[in-house]
Amino acid sequence: MTFISTKSYQDLVAEAEADISFVSVEDALAMHDSKNAEFIDLRVFRELEKTGVIPGAHSCPRGLLEFWLDQDSPFARDVFSREAVFIFYCDNGGCSAQSTRIAADMGLQNVLCLRLGLDAWMDAQGPMTPYHW
Repeated sequence: MTFISTKSYQDLVAEAEADISFVSVEDALAMHDSKNAEFIDLRVFRELEKTGVIPGAHSCPRGLLEFWLDQDSPFARDVFSREAVFIFYCDNGGCSAQSTRIAADMGLQNVLCLRLGLDAWMDAQGPMTPYHW
């Protein structure tokens, strides 16, 4: 079977970005300091080990998101049943844009995408902590 691309990953990211809400790194830093948000890190474990994480962030590898979000799933995670503002992030924002859209489509309320991802957070010298299993 021959693969025929009808949409590129850039198309998918652009479609997601058109449907979601973003938070700037400045606003995210303020929300982190005031403890008004749950930060969700969508990167895989080797990325977490390489750069560390935002302190207090919850690791949710992108491939498990739908299973962890669905409160009827045997894999549901309690963090997603909390009353909070959820800030999704990845390295540069592409995966988190798509994940934010999926989370909103699944009914998660108050979900935002960190504009430009962890790269912007680190450029702004946001706090980081080493990742431990």
